[in-house]
Amino acid sequence: MNATPDLSKTVWTKSSYSNPDGGGCVEWAPATARTGVIPIRDSKRPERTPLLFAPGTWAAFVATLKS
Repeated sequence: MNATPDLSKTVWTKSSYSNPDGGGCVEWAPATARTGVIPIRDSKRPERTPLLFAPGTWAAFVATLKS
């Protein structure tokens, strides 16, 4: 990951596992995945810089959660 993508117009998607009462709210930007970067952020603090993951790293993380 050499360049940080422009996330100013990113459409964020809240995780289906996020707590509907406002706790544990994780969002990601699936459309940005095509750029080779998966951005993840805390929806309670959207002004903070998102974490950026390589697709393989993110896939391994999700696979671990599912197992």
